[in-house]
Amino acid sequence: MSLVGKPAPDFSATAIMADNSVNPEFNLKEYIKGKICVLFFYPLDFTFVCPTEILSFNDHLKEFEDNGAVVVGVSVDSQFSHLAYKNIPVKEGGIGKINFPLVSDITKKIARDYEVLFNDAIAFRGTFIINEEGKVIHQTINDLPLGRSISEMLRLVNAWNQHQKYGEVCPANWNKGKDTMKPTSDGVKSFLAKRSA
Repeated sequence: MSLVGKPAPDFSATAIMADNSVNPEFNLKEYIKGKICVLFFYPLDFTFVCPTEILSFNDHLKEFEDNGAVVVGVSVDSQFSHLAYKNIPVKEGGIGKINFPLVSDITKKIARDYEVLFNDAIAFRGTFIINEEGKVIHQTINDLPLGRSISEMLRLVNAWNQHQKYGEVCPANWNKGKDTMKPTSDGVKSFLAKRSA
């Protein structure tokens, strides 16, 4: 089932923060505080595709932040595993310094609430964009072998901001700086006329 258009399930759990401190009462709603949130689930620490995604989110973190978004990662690992993962340099198979929270979903309740739990064991690669009001505006769920596109998540954050600021909608393959369209029949005609010119 889709969570799009619904309030994002709130949660409180233990998280390893950007500075490697342990926050035993990390709360999603408190952390977002009126910002956009890109919440992503990954299967496990110390696996294969996962570090490439975590590192790519970290590589793009300033762009997310510049566009009013925070990033939060979640897996079913313990906070001890998250911390160990961060304490191992990238060249040795760890993830090094990651500047966003990694939440421990050891009970699997968060993954279950977001409907990404696989075989009651680990999470699929679920990504949820939550708007400033706490509503889910986007979700994708990838099977375990399929790494997600972090650039696409950033594109969607930009598209949401564009819509919020100008009231216009973003067509297929839209990127920041490209034309949007007014959500009217005339707006569609005008946009398509430029496309076919």
